Amino acid sequence: MQFSSRLLEQAVDEFGRLPGVGKKTALRLVLHLLKQPDADVSRFTGSINLLKENIRYCKNCFNIADQDVCEICVSPKRDHETICVVEDTRDVMAIENTNQYQGVYHVLGGLISPMDGVGPSDLKIEALVDRLRNGNIKEVILALSATMEGDTTIFYLSRKLKEFDVQVSTIARGIAFGGELEYVDELTLGRSIATRVPYEVKG
Repeated sequence: MQFSSRLLEQAVDEFGRLPGVGKKTALRLVLHLLKQPDADVSRFTGSINLLKENIRYCKNCFNIADQDVCEICVSPKRDHETICVVEDTRDVMAIENTNQYQGVYHVLGGLISPMDGVGPSDLKIEALVDRLRNGNIKEVILALSATMEGDTTIFYLSRKLKEFDVQVSTIARGIAFGGELEYVDELTLGRSIATRVPYEVKG
C-alpha cells in the first residue's frame, strides 16, 4: 500500500495493530478521523488516554473497573456465595448480557497454554484460592471457553479446588468445542449458565 504522507502511514500502521483490523480498514478509520471536527478527534483521543491512565482492576475479581472494587463485587443484590470463573472481561460482559447469572466473578486473565508459555502462575489462580479460603463460597462455576486451553484450565482448577467444601460446576456444553464465550449468542450462553452441571475429575 502506497502512502502520500508519512504521518498517514504511521497512523494506519498503529490502527492496523489492533486485533481484527487490517490495512484497508485501518486506512478507512484514519481517513474518517481526518474528516471529523477537531473537537471530536480530541474527545476520541482523550477518552483513550483517560482509559489507559485511570482504568483499574478490581482487587477482588480482577475485572476492569473505575474504582478499587468493581460495581458487581460491591452490589448487595449479587450472590456473593457463588463465583463464576472466566478468562477475561469480555466473558464477564457476555454473561452479564444474558441476565441469567446473579453471582460474582473471578477473572483469570487468560488460560493455561503451554504452547504459548502461559502457566498457572501467570493467571489469577492463587487469588481465587485465597477467595475460597477467606470467604463463605458455596459454588464455583468454571465458565471457560470450550477449547483445549479452556479444558486444561478447568482440569487444573478442579484439582486445585478439591480441598475446599464447594460445589464445582461447569457451564453446559450447548457451546461447540472450539467456541469462545464472547462469540456465543446470549440465549445459548444464558442456557449454559442456567443448566450448569457438576464437574467431575476423571482419574
